[in-house]
Amino acid sequence: MVSTFSPLPLFASCPSRLSALGGCLLVLTAFTLPVSAGEPLSPVPDVGIDQHLNAQVPLELNFRDETGRAVRLGDYLGSRPVILVFAYYRCPMLCPLVLDGVVKSLRVLSFDAGEQFAVVVVSFADDEAPALAAAKKEQIVRQYARPGAADGWHFLTGEETAIARLTQTVGFRYAYDGKHRQYAHAAGIVVLTPRGRIARYFYGIEFAPRDLRLGLVEAAADKIGTVADQLLLLENGRVREASRDELPRDHGHDDNSTLPGPAAPRDRHGIREDRP
Repeated sequence: MVSTFSPLPLFASCPSRLSALGGCLLVLTAFTLPVSAGEPLSPVPDVGIDQHLNAQVPLELNFRDETGRAVRLGDYLGSRPVILVFAYYRCPMLCPLVLDGVVKSLRVLSFDAGEQFAVVVVSFADDEAPALAAAKKEQIVRQYARPGAADGWHFLTGEETAIARLTQTVGFRYAYDGKHRQYAHAAGIVVLTPRGRIARYFYGIEFAPRDLRLGLVEAAADKIGTVADQLLLLENGRVREASRDELPRDHGHDDNSTLPGPAAPRDRHGIREDRP
């Protein structure tokens, strides 16, 4: 199933702590390239994220991990769901914001990267080396700040053919501007089932922990989301943004505390599915 669902959702997820205009402009810079004073604006490049739900990612693709070791994409799949992130490690703004949003969301969850799920970050810049990946991993693992985090976060680099095949399979469209030596790209992450099928897309730079948690639970059970699910997530996100401004926050609880009831059974991947 293929759905061209972006870039509209990117503009719909402006951070609440910024003004609506400022937040949208922050994300909009992913689609525009810097220009000098008096230089005519270039047209927006063909970037975005198209939904290819239920597509199988190529498990045989070869990459290098942050240590320089040769790995296959399938090495990180098979036993648990994976959060797939496209980010190049020299990115000056948007990629760090996406990774920061992932970390902040995952720190709220009771799940641990490396136990119930894994995070695989793939650079789409084919000239980046494992040393850059290692530096980025060190930074993110320190920010995530959980025991064993290094086993759950993986930062890959690869050749152009492998990168192109993976990004095309997922629907991640980006463009390189040689003049300014930067990439124009969209913001979002993808959740894969343990078998490597695309289960759900999350757009923007902030990811609601409850939604991401549900995405992991469903992916662990090999459930594939739908475009209708994505629209519902966007609407729920807008409701939460409005409620955040109107209602007092209870900083003593995280998103997991909103799921009542006794501890629910875990599925075969160790992810707990809470029931109402």
